[in-house]
Amino acid sequence: MTHGRTRGAGLLAAIALCLAGGEGAKGGEVADKYRQIAMKVAAAAQADSTIYRTLGEFCDAYPKRLSGSANLERGIDWLVARMKAEGWNVRTQHVMVPHWMRGNESARMTSPIERTLPMCALGGSIACDRLRGEVFVVSSYDDLTKNAAKVRGKIVLFNVPFTHYGETVSYRVGGAVAAARHGAIGSLVRSVGPFGIQTPHTGGMSYNDSVTKIPHAAITMEDAMMMQRMQDRGQKIEVEITLGGHWMADAPSRNIIIDIPGSELPNEVVCMGGHIDSWDLGTGAMDDAGGCFAAWHGLNTIRKLGLKPRRTLRVVFWTNEENGLRGGKAYEEQTRHEKHVLGIESDEGTFAPLGFTTSSGGDTLFAFQDACTLLEPLGVTYVRNGHTGADTGPLEDKGVPVLSLNVEDSKYFWYHHTEGDTIDKLRPDEVNKCAAALAIMGFVFADK
Repeated sequence: MTHGRTRGAGLLAAIALCLAGGEGAKGGEVADKYRQIAMKVAAAAQADSTIYRTLGEFCDAYPKRLSGSANLERGIDWLVARMKAEGWNVRTQHVMVPHWMRGNESARMTSPIERTLPMCALGGSIACDRLRGEVFVVSSYDDLTKNAAKVRGKIVLFNVPFTHYGETVSYRVGGAVAAARHGAIGSLVRSVGPFGIQTPHTGGMSYNDSVTKIPHAAITMEDAMMMQRMQDRGQKIEVEITLGGHWMADAPSRNIIIDIPGSELPNEVVCMGGHIDSWDLGTGAMDDAGGCFAAWHGLNTIRKLGLKPRRTLRVVFWTNEENGLRGGKAYEEQTRHEKHVLGIESDEGTFAPLGFTTSSGGDTLFAFQDACTLLEPLGVTYVRNGHTGADTGPLEDKGVPVLSLNVEDSKYFWYHHTEGDTIDKLRPDEVNKCAAALAIMGFVFADK
């Protein structure tokens, strides 16, 4: 544990003792102190559907906000202007971000039947022009190794059913390197998701400079299963693929910051937010404009109620989460003069909120769980150890406690990184509940 981690955890642990009424005291007093405030915030946030309409307006006008794109920067301009019109003192942080462009792409099967294949390049893939080859289907990395002699000179298809994101996404990220090590000329992955309607899912991938770089793309789960059936029948599968993706020079982008300054400790900060960039399929309503807008709505609600926390309560729209994480890194670097007490991230969709996850334990975890009792009317019932956010990661690395909002996500990966990520997948009441949960949790730790 680093010195910075000890210092950050110690600060929130001290807050935890205050919430519990002192060392050795019975916990729960925070609920009594903030219950009336929490009820007012929850009621006000849920009574106002403005943010959902604004989210729809934004996503319809500025979809496909991949880092480096004009749409991302135009969207940021629009947000800054809208926030200023609401009376916020808006600040932006300059961030240089990677810039990958998809280009023209296509795929078709030429044998044993002829048909067009829905397909999308994975972010960062090299280009190819009419790459033709025989497909060999594997079900895992172990299966690839067992069939190493059969994949040389072929296009490998990883037909891996979705289990959970953390496990299945490894084929999207590392499949090209694994296939190239065995002499493959290209690689395909079954789209990472549990359900599909002939819809490919994009996302980031990586190369290893010690291994030949080969084109890497996603096809639909239906077509991956079809090719598996064809191979099982002994049929020869051939495809032709064109990918136009290419890297350009790093481009300028921005984080967006709005604050309610602390009334007593303005240099101590609780931040909450999400990432405003998205992949270049769909509108990024779930991933993650909804998370940004929920935090914005939460902060608006606190301001409209005239609540003034002792510490600064901040909303951040981070840039470049999807293919670089430079927004989160730049935020940590450019705010080192401030003392962060807590970071809260919403990047799992803005469906019905259920709870929070954290890497913290001890008194800090107790403080989170105590405050969470205020959120039970919203359906938020737990704080437990688990995955934390990507953009708050640089804060967590230096010892700042962090929380990640968990939501009902049974359909999240149906639409994740696809053209189907549009606002109709979200409900106004659930977005408002997420906003209330973020606002209440943020306010408690900014004020106590």
